[in-house]
Amino acid sequence: YQVNKARLIEKIAELVKEKKLEGISELRDESDKDGMRIFIEIKRGESAEVVLNNLYSQTQMESVFGINMVALVDGRPQLLNLKQILQAFVRHRREVVTRRTIFELRKARARAHILEGLTVALANIDEMIELIKTSANPNEARERMLARTWQPGLVGALLAAAGSDASRPEDLPLGVGLVDGAYQLTEIQAQQILEMRLHRLTGLEQEKLTEEYKLLLETIRGLIEILENPDVLLQVIRTELENVKEEFGDARRSEIRASEEDLDILDLIAPEDVVVTLSHSGYAKRQPVSAYRAQRRGGRGRSAAATKDEDFIDQLWLVNTHDTLLTFTSSGKVFWLPVHQLPDAGPNARGRPIINWIPLEAGE
Repeated sequence: YQVNKARLIEKIAELVKEKKLEGISELRDESDKDGMRIFIEIKRGESAEVVLNNLYSQTQMESVFGINMVALVDGRPQLLNLKQILQAFVRHRREVVTRRTIFELRKARARAHILEGLTVALANIDEMIELIKTSANPNEARERMLARTWQPGLVGALLAAAGSDASRPEDLPLGVGLVDGAYQLTEIQAQQILEMRLHRLTGLEQEKLTEEYKLLLETIRGLIEILENPDVLLQVIRTELENVKEEFGDARRSEIRASEEDLDILDLIAPEDVVVTLSHSGYAKRQPVSAYRAQRRGGRGRSAAATKDEDFIDQLWLVNTHDTLLTFTSSGKVFWLPVHQLPDAGPNARGRPIINWIPLEAGE
């Protein structure tokens, strides 16, 4: 991601040339119309995993991106970790969805209230027409509508299933709407009835009004459930995120890995069996086991290390480059010493004084 292939190949070649990256025998670009491909051939006996780990460590074959995750928490900017930023996002979505649901519920109830009045009017259509015909003007007709109660018709059954307050606006005064099996119209309902056109009286239009009212009651029930049930609210948030992912999401260009996969120094060192020697004068080194060979009859033994006069090999251990040696001093102190830190020297080399890794005091 955001890595130039040509520069990456140049960087690998440069590291190999400077001997900062070992184990690679060949490097070539095999990219074609089917995709990008960099071919790296490993020397015989080398560990492909160690070479790959070194490529991750020293080149842009693997990059780490830092994120400055700052968010407003209770109106104040804070630097958050991944878990906290996700929790803050969920809280924000809860607030947004709740506010949106309240707005949609108010809007749906306002529309349902109008449809409720029209449905009641259709249930009492003959009386409504007679009342309007015998009124001197619209104001008188409206006052006469509000002065009496009406048969609720289908509205009574629908509100019994959805809840008596399902379509009731918050600012609606008491004593109006469905009360004790009768329906008391409100001023806005009466005005809508007076403005209703004659074509609404046809059977088809009546069915449309009734069907719209039923659907609105179902919508209102769903909106109320979102506000009253936290689990339903979270499911709405999840569904909306999945829809966004489906519409706008694409394949990841970077990979998320667990923290335990972070590279350690041992991931960059090939595991190898070695022989560690320590001379009487305190010189230490390591040699690969392959440097030793079986002695035939009459043959001459191979020297493990070159020593000065009056010095000799005092200790010898067969270990691995991933091992750690525990060294105990004459005063009872113990130090740990990774084997890979010891110099890899040939049989003619003395090694280096052990005090380079262990801070010994005078006379210790």
